[in-house]
Amino acid sequence: MKADAKHPQAIRVLLLGGIHGDEQTASSIVFKWMDTMQKSPLEFNWRIAPIVNPDGLLATKPRRVNARGIDLNRNFPTPNWQKEAPSYWARVTRSDPRRYPGKAPISEPESRWVYETIEKYKPDVIISVHAPFGVLDFDGPTTPPDRFGRLIYNRVGVYPGSLGNYSGLHKDIPVVTIELPNATQMPPDAEVQRIWQDMQTWIRQNVATPLKTARNP
Repeated sequence: MKADAKHPQAIRVLLLGGIHGDEQTASSIVFKWMDTMQKSPLEFNWRIAPIVNPDGLLATKPRRVNARGIDLNRNFPTPNWQKEAPSYWARVTRSDPRRYPGKAPISEPESRWVYETIEKYKPDVIISVHAPFGVLDFDGPTTPPDRFGRLIYNRVGVYPGSLGNYSGLHKDIPVVTIELPNATQMPPDAEVQRIWQDMQTWIRQNVATPLKTARNP
């Protein structure tokens, strides 16, 4: 979905949900925010994919990986991926099939779509929604958010092939990872809206477009 503010230099936000198919709330909350967008003027320029991993979400039993058994959030082309991603998978996860990074970076159509969208759209910030750790994670330049709603900033970690590693640390595009408290049970509607409002406040105060940066070196 494209949702553009009227101002041509509005901050560009890439909003992603459902990279892991068994985190159903990560997609559901993005759909709720999309409904909110229809009812009020937009301050930012949005590109939105509420379900990045449809095969995982729509499987008979929703699962983390895509139809080819790849963890999409370990499939992005971070530096030294060929050495680090398979090694980490074997050594740290003990070859957990739920976290299999694949045989090559961006080998999957879903991760490749995200990669190409980042290259073409050039977002100023990326918001990626997950569950169920109940925290905020952050990678990249600028000041991390303290909290969105009841979710408090608490680093989850940096992994070979993850979106936060690739975009936040390698591409210098701030990545906020929202970890909802439950993968199958939605937060109350009031909390959904608090997260939404706090997210926009943080973007407004901490994310600059390239044009603003050039004017204020």
